[in-house]
Amino acid sequence: MDYSNRHIHSEMDDESQESMDACGDSSPYVPPHLPPMPGRERLQIQKSSVCSRAYFVVVMVFFHVYIINIIGLLFYVHYNNSPADIVSGDGDTSASSSGVDSRLSPSDPPQQDPDLDVRQSFSLPRIEGIRVGHVQRVSLKPDSIQEMKTLSLKPLLFEIPGFLSEEECGVVVQLAQLKGLMESQATVPPEDQEEELQPLLSLSPEETFSLLDLDQDGLLQRQEILSHSRSRDGTWLSPENLRQILTGQEASPAGVLTLEEFRHVCDGMSQHPLQQRGGTRRGQPKRKSRHTWLYQGPGSHHILHALRNRVTHLARLPSPLVELSEPLQVIRYEQGGFSHAHHDSSPSHPETTCSHTRLAGNTSAHTEISCRYITVLLYLNSVEGGGETTFPVADNRTYEEEALVQGGVDLTDTQQSCNRGNLRVKPTAGTALLWYNHLSDGKGWMGEVDEYSLHGDCPVTRGVKWVANSWVNVDPDHQRQARYQRLVTHRQEGEPGREEREPPPPHSNHHQDL
Repeated sequence: MDYSNRHIHSEMDDESQESMDACGDSSPYVPPHLPPMPGRERLQIQKSSVCSRAYFVVVMVFFHVYIINIIGLLFYVHYNNSPADIVSGDGDTSASSSGVDSRLSPSDPPQQDPDLDVRQSFSLPRIEGIRVGHVQRVSLKPDSIQEMKTLSLKPLLFEIPGFLSEEECGVVVQLAQLKGLMESQATVPPEDQEEELQPLLSLSPEETFSLLDLDQDGLLQRQEILSHSRSRDGTWLSPENLRQILTGQEASPAGVLTLEEFRHVCDGMSQHPLQQRGGTRRGQPKRKSRHTWLYQGPGSHHILHALRNRVTHLARLPSPLVELSEPLQVIRYEQGGFSHAHHDSSPSHPETTCSHTRLAGNTSAHTEISCRYITVLLYLNSVEGGGETTFPVADNRTYEEEALVQGGVDLTDTQQSCNRGNLRVKPTAGTALLWYNHLSDGKGWMGEVDEYSLHGDCPVTRGVKWVANSWVNVDPDHQRQARYQRLVTHRQEGEPGREEREPPPPHSNHHQDL
């Protein structure tokens, strides 16, 4: 009997020792209320720890479930908001993960209501600024990497050195000179001046035809008319005039308008195309420069076409938005040339319509406005003196119009207060600036105008300044934007003999490719 008890005690000691070794606790536990029994050895029982296999298994199970939930959430966010599904490396759009065509091309009949929310097909991604001074690497040219530096967060502004080569800058300047530049000086009318119908430009039908004929082939094609309607100079070409010109073009047996046919169309217009209602509008930016517009569509110079694709890739937007935006505007500032601070885009109201989508409406709105989601400013030369691009209120804590006048000095007057702007960028040949003129609406589309995008051009004190503006036009009304894209694409596809009239592939001789 005593042997059995000792055997049991020995086994208990072994088990206690194993428990002690497993949990790492070697301190013995002696119950204080049990006196030692005579004739028996006192049991040495080890203290048990909460560190057990069952507890370890439960903790690991909960940990793995937590990790799996986090991974699932990341995948959900990625596939519902990722801009990578919108544009590929070469600037062309690709189908999204849901299988919806992001081009909204009417050549593929939609399976749903044609006026369905365009945001279901593509959204407007935005580049992350991270912080001022942050540098990102982007590939915009074959076998080349460019650096994109964040200059401000309000507005979201980036600088991209080396966006254009020296040769590309020279070609764009020469193409603009060959096309011919017009005065773009604008003044602010007096407060008591009533709006009236007055001529904007004194041009003959021949000169008007030359402005519309973007590729200068002597034939006015549908694409040229539509492209011109998306430029700011299109404000003197009302929607009624545009429809009359398009009707005349459709009635032509060859599908194009010659100069003689264009004269007949102009004679039948109820309102002369060289007049606009309201003359110079109050609040229009004041500037002193000369400018022209360069077509970037099919048949244009290969460098102009490459620049448009580069902008598409840089902005990470669907290509239809960029392709159906305004032509490239080239501006020349001579000595003393300037531009007062202004916003490139305008706030939207129920009584307004965007200039670039007005053809999608059945009636004309009272006021046409510029709807420019993004501005890409290209410096075509390095200025000898002055000519900086100024952002007077960049990264201010707050924006108030009253604060634009400080000590009797108007910060929007670049002739007087250019050196007082918060941010100034010196023109360097080949460098590009990109900024957003609008905030996001929080749903993947364009929101309100970013007031901090106020900018202007300081006076040129020495030499000349050449710049180009590439704007991406977006209508705040996403359904009207979708209707406009379908309208333009339908007309382009239905244009008779389009392939036969397509110019030969462009080459390096920019004089012949104008």
